[in-house]
Amino acid sequence: MFTFFQIVFELISNMGSNTMDTTSSGDYFESYEDLDIHKLMLEDSVRNRAYRKAIFDNVDSFKGKIVLDVGAGSGILSVFCAQAGASKVYAVEASETYKIAEEIAKENGFEHVIKVIHGRVEDVELEEKVDVIVSEWMGFYLLHEGMLDSVIVARDKFLSANGLMFPDSATLYAAPCSVPNMFEDWEDVEGISMKSFAQKLRHQASQKPVTAIIKSDHILAIPEAFCWFDLKEVKVSDLDTITVKHIFVSTKAARYQGISIWFTCTFPSSVTEPVILSTDPDDEPTHWKQTTIVLPEEVAVEEGEPVAVEVNLKRTTESERRYNIEVTMLDPNEIDHPEYCSCYMTKCILAKAVLKKYENNEFDN
Repeated sequence: MFTFFQIVFELISNMGSNTMDTTSSGDYFESYEDLDIHKLMLEDSVRNRAYRKAIFDNVDSFKGKIVLDVGAGSGILSVFCAQAGASKVYAVEASETYKIAEEIAKENGFEHVIKVIHGRVEDVELEEKVDVIVSEWMGFYLLHEGMLDSVIVARDKFLSANGLMFPDSATLYAAPCSVPNMFEDWEDVEGISMKSFAQKLRHQASQKPVTAIIKSDHILAIPEAFCWFDLKEVKVSDLDTITVKHIFVSTKAARYQGISIWFTCTFPSSVTEPVILSTDPDDEPTHWKQTTIVLPEEVAVEEGEPVAVEVNLKRTTESERRYNIEVTMLDPNEIDHPEYCSCYMTKCILAKAVLKKYENNEFDN
């Protein structure tokens, strides 16, 4: 095996000149005083619709209930909860944006329902336990910014024994992909080869993952759900290191140029199908897009070819809000394949044939 490279996500990618230095909590909260960040989130209709639908599909869970909105920001989620009939909403916001949340609550006639609290949820005290915690805590590749830590603290401090969390679970996915705008798009620029420029782009990408939309037809294999969090049970320590070692099987002949990571979040529901907020390439784009680790050089793969890889997300020692992402290419001959591996390697073809024969015999009996 050999390691291609290790990278640290230090900036918010593809957000113009806006960067977020999350080295300290003070810098992190100050960064959220930039209105462009809130504008980006408020313009994300997929995000907004998912939360609104999840809340209004479960009005009985909010009507007359006490709600805590962790990291309330502009206050939109707090207003949704108030509209759904919450008797009180504690909107906790550590940045100066709390003033906007107060204005939005008043603008919508809920200043007597929504109590905006300026402070870190780790430091505040509430008068009572809450029935519901709602929070939009997800960062790029789900964990960037480390806000889930604060939600876990809030859960342990304030959520009642039978309380609900919106969302209540989250799943991380990964898949090999093509990244044409880092490779072949530069082979011919108005008749000029710019491959050397593309190499520099990829070197830059090795220092910082690319946050951009990956087209669904650029995904080269069935995605692997490599991590699932139950938000009622997960601990902060569970988030320190996350590792997946997997064999993907290429579904087409293509150029393997990167590993893409995305997430989904699921909301609780007892009366309807659960609402799922998805950042999957197959779904409508969100401001999270997808996070892609671009390979230094592409690898040609055939349909049915096994692609073995290990992806490791590890919280940095410098900041609990940042992760190192390490990608290791593995030799598919040296690691175990899943029982029903569909790759073209002889051992997997034979194993699949034996299993199929066994199943047919069992059926005949």
